[in-house]
Amino acid sequence: MSEAFTCSDCGREFSLADSVRAKYPNWTPKQCMDCRSRPGKDGAAPKQGRAGRGKGNSVTRTQNLSTDEVLMRFTAGPDTGIFTDGSCQGNPGPGGWGAVYARDGKVVEERYGHEPGTTNNRMELTAMINGLEMAPAGEPITVYSDSQLVVKTLMLWAKGWEARGWKRKEGEVKNLDLVQRAWALVQERPLARIEWIRAHDGSRWNEYADALSTAYISGEA
Repeated sequence: MSEAFTCSDCGREFSLADSVRAKYPNWTPKQCMDCRSRPGKDGAAPKQGRAGRGKGNSVTRTQNLSTDEVLMRFTAGPDTGIFTDGSCQGNPGPGGWGAVYARDGKVVEERYGHEPGTTNNRMELTAMINGLEMAPAGEPITVYSDSQLVVKTLMLWAKGWEARGWKRKEGEVKNLDLVQRAWALVQERPLARIEWIRAHDGSRWNEYADALSTAYISGEA
């Protein structure tokens, strides 16, 4: 029977053909093929020249733009909401996270940080926690993440895990400390809606959050 792996992005189990495993015996895949096909996210190879929704919004993961460059370059996507993103050089490896609260195209608050040794999922969850902390109490707001795993964790799975004593049917809940903190914030802010947003598709504030999460790479942090 082929060895099963868990996708770090969507959380689904997947397997590889025996021929692939034989060719790369020391490789531990992190993503299923569906998630790997999304350009430039969570370790997938970026596709050069992917056009975003806005004019001139060609994006690649390796650009590591500054926030000022993002604001000059991108105009597409929602202009109000909280946008979160995490990044990691290697998985595990040094990582960073960023969150920005924008209203009518203006920054209300932003946060970012980094850790010397972490994983992409921990950075995505940390970004979401900080984003939820910025959400105004008693006011509807959308909190965006380009990690399907984070969105599904909080919108589909966390309630059931909590009811089972924080256990998954398939085993332990990974990054439990961060999942529990994020889930508590979701319950404290019932008017905050969490939505998935496509990574590197030219959305100005998602690109901005990405720039915050990679600021440590360029020495801006």
